[in-house]
Amino acid sequence: MVLNYIWVAFILIAFAVATIKLVFWGDTEVFGNIIDMTFDMSKTAFDLSIGLTGTLAFWLGIMNVGEKGGAVNILAKLVDPFFRRIFPAIPQGHPAMSSMVMNFAANMLGLDNAATPLGLKAMKQMQELNDKKDTASDPMIMFLTLNTSGLTLIPISVMVYRAQMGAENPADVFIPILLATAFSTIAGLTIVAIYQRINLFQPVILAYLGGLVALIAFTIIAFSQMSPEQVKVVSQTLSSVILFSIITAFVGLAFYRNVNVYEAFVEGAKGAFDIAITIIPYLVAILVAIGIFRASGSMDLIMDAVKRAVEFIGFDPKFVDTIPVAMMKPLSGSGARGLMVDIMESYGADSFQGRLASTMQGATDTTMYIIAVYFGSVGIKKTRYAVTCGLWADFVGVIAAILISYLFFEWLA
Repeated sequence: MVLNYIWVAFILIAFAVATIKLVFWGDTEVFGNIIDMTFDMSKTAFDLSIGLTGTLAFWLGIMNVGEKGGAVNILAKLVDPFFRRIFPAIPQGHPAMSSMVMNFAANMLGLDNAATPLGLKAMKQMQELNDKKDTASDPMIMFLTLNTSGLTLIPISVMVYRAQMGAENPADVFIPILLATAFSTIAGLTIVAIYQRINLFQPVILAYLGGLVALIAFTIIAFSQMSPEQVKVVSQTLSSVILFSIITAFVGLAFYRNVNVYEAFVEGAKGAFDIAITIIPYLVAILVAIGIFRASGSMDLIMDAVKRAVEFIGFDPKFVDTIPVAMMKPLSGSGARGLMVDIMESYGADSFQGRLASTMQGATDTTMYIIAVYFGSVGIKKTRYAVTCGLWADFVGVIAAILISYLFFEWLA
């Protein structure tokens, strides 16, 4: 229902703004730009969905090998006590737990291409437990909210873009991103726990969260001792080694247990194309609405209004220049990435705006994209409070990114 309101609002606001620009400012190109954008974004949605098929097939195949060989069950048992408490509706030992574990691990390493297929696999498995096939279940909402909070230990892509844009120290946003994304994840977990009446003060939950905080602290300390070049090399190498080690372990254990690895892989990979086709209409709906909203000039009007309001209350308005990244990130990862690059080109990679845009890019994930793709893959139409929780986690992450960036790059600079 929330997606319906957002989609309609984007279209109606865009039409109103475009009409005003045509009638009062004589902008005869605005409607043409909007129509061109509908075609462009529709093609983009199709390309994204079809382009996902190969990666999706590979990881669905690997996941099936891992399940047949028992490797996934071993990983799942390590976090089973924590997951059983935040996903109480999923039976103990259910394969959905294993898929979620792998998805979260890939996300924390910044391995987006690996995380998405694993997430889609988890959604399909949770849908098997769902009594109302068109309505999001509690486990689905918790899973998606934790996904959209964007917890990342190694924000590789952001640092690479900063290096390409000429940043003196591409890794100077590393610690701010870790702190901001941690706030976002905790906020997401908390709000879903409130909705679902999950007690987060259980000793097991506190122990796991404490371990996570310790891991984040260790990562921060370790990388803070490295040079920018070392951070880039170590983070990229570590991520690749861990990922390929997982693949090798899955294949090796399955072979050791006399599983026909090749047939298991093919069996798991077969469903990739069907999932990709299912995603297309949902992705077209979201991306076209975003494109129309941007092409009409509505985004620019909102930014101007926010800057005036910030200046009126006497706060430094520099952060307003990065708000488009914060607004676009829940809707489109590639769109937010493009805006981040545009800000670094306009103000400089080492400017406050450039660093803040980078921190925002790494602090949260593409909430609306994830909801559209993940729910769309299993035919969920009623999202309940999923959008609310996801956007709340995004909001907390953005606020944390702004305050932490001021602390690191302005107040303590």
